[in-house]
Amino acid sequence: MKEYLNKLPQEIKELINIASEIAVKNNMRAYLVGGFVRDLILGVDNLDLDIVVEGEGIKFAQALAQKLEARIIEHKRFGTATVMASHKYKIDVATARKEVYPQAASLPIVQPGSLKDDLIRRDFTINAMAIDIMPEDFGRLIDVFSGKDDLKNKKIRFLHNLSFIDDPTRMLRAMRFEQRYDFKLEANTLKYLKQAQKVKILESVEPQRLRDELILALKEHDPLKLLKRINELLRFSFVSPGLSLKKKDLDLLVRIKNQIDWFERNFPTRRSLDIWLIYLLGLLAPLDKAKANIFCKSFALRRSERIRILSSKSITSKTILDLSSSQVKASKIFSSLDRFSYEVIIFIKAKYKNHNIQEYVADFFEIYNDVRPYISGDDLRGLGITPSPLYKKVFTKVLNAKLDGVVKTKEEEMALIKKLLKFKKE
Repeated sequence: MKEYLNKLPQEIKELINIASEIAVKNNMRAYLVGGFVRDLILGVDNLDLDIVVEGEGIKFAQALAQKLEARIIEHKRFGTATVMASHKYKIDVATARKEVYPQAASLPIVQPGSLKDDLIRRDFTINAMAIDIMPEDFGRLIDVFSGKDDLKNKKIRFLHNLSFIDDPTRMLRAMRFEQRYDFKLEANTLKYLKQAQKVKILESVEPQRLRDELILALKEHDPLKLLKRINELLRFSFVSPGLSLKKKDLDLLVRIKNQIDWFERNFPTRRSLDIWLIYLLGLLAPLDKAKANIFCKSFALRRSERIRILSSKSITSKTILDLSSSQVKASKIFSSLDRFSYEVIIFIKAKYKNHNIQEYVADFFEIYNDVRPYISGDDLRGLGITPSPLYKKVFTKVLNAKLDGVVKTKEEEMALIKKLLKFKKE
């Protein structure tokens, strides 16, 4: 494996050498493991190091952080830590451990173990390889389960027949790796995945763990392909009872992908989209607002995520009817869309194929979203208006007039405000 390691960026090679020196100094053995090894062999960029230590993982991580003058996040309960080596690199350090699952779909009982114990607890053969970084064996590949052969043959293979029962979230990970690398589920692995699905084992998993796996799936480079595969093999009852995607739902996901591409191509200077959330809006499209709310609560989504999901369920038929008309004032388009996040607006553009909606959303991003009045709070105070809810009403009136082309200069805005105030007094 030395030839693979030699191709790494110089900074990464230096980090590995420092980790090796610290292991020697502290009388421990250290290994590169998991996804880093997998991607190294595949030639895929992965700048996050995973290190397993036969010894005290946190003590090792503390010494590494001190040497690198880096920030460290410790998880003493699990004997793990993350060292933030720079803005580009992070190093996950774990104590070699073995795991015992007291019952199906439960969290494991963890205790210190050997490297082999640590590898056998992993999900798939391609993630159960290690590279020795000790000076005497530097670069030696440890491949107990023939993971390198499975990489060569493009197979996703679990390590034992109870793998999906012990940890059902591996079912989602299996498909995530399968679609990411364009691999195939090995026949026996696929057989046991289908058996686990028949007993609905995935639905017994704590929702927060399912949330994390679902978000990782939606953050994949091509989540559309993965969502189709999950729908084919598992359906989405683990998200909401009875949820599965019909052809129209899958078509909506395709349109979502196209609209995300459209936005990124046309508005590169706008804020970045939370792309995974837009796909989630598509996935939840068949649910009504009540079921979507149950999902948000049980999956313990963040407040900002919950707001955006539920706002997508609050799009009224009147809003869509207004935006479908060929005769709509700019101010109406702005007020109809501005209350939604970018993610929900992209979802609207994907969901509703009406030509006018397509044009109005494009106009919103290209023109209306940047329109602001010239006047400020200081101008209102100069007219003797004390700060109050009236400010918002005045600004809204002026903005609407500007959007509709009624006023174009600051002088015209001020004249409009004076007219509004005079009317209010009368």
